[in-house]
Amino acid sequence: QVHLVESGGGLVQAGGSLRLSCLASGRTFTDYAMGWFRQAPGKEREFVAAIDWSGGSTYYRDSVKGRFTISRDNAKNTVYLQMNSLKPEDTAVYYCAAGDLGLRVAVYIGEYDYWGQGTQVTVSS
Repeated sequence: QVHLVESGGGLVQAGGSLRLSCLASGRTFTDYAMGWFRQAPGKEREFVAAIDWSGGSTYYRDSVKGRFTISRDNAKNTVYLQMNSLKPEDTAVYYCAAGDLGLRVAVYIGEYDYWGQGTQVTVSS
């Protein structure tokens, strides 16, 4: 079992920045690829970014490329999502997820095994 706790959400003006953190506990952190997803009101949960177990491979949805950066600190059992140049359309609840994916990263919700409770990000125009 892996327990994930997100933090760092909040209210920010358009163009601003936030850094989300996700602290993992339970099983060995490096056994898991990590992902960030988001869900806006009335919409389905969608992929945002993913990182492999080592931090050497990352992947992003097109709309956040160049603005968001995913990283991980395996010594601290933490994955981060640095979000810059935020837009109102980035407003959502952001979730981190852990998946036993070997050397891969994944974009599909069904490939992740554990989920955090989410943190709200609100971007005002």
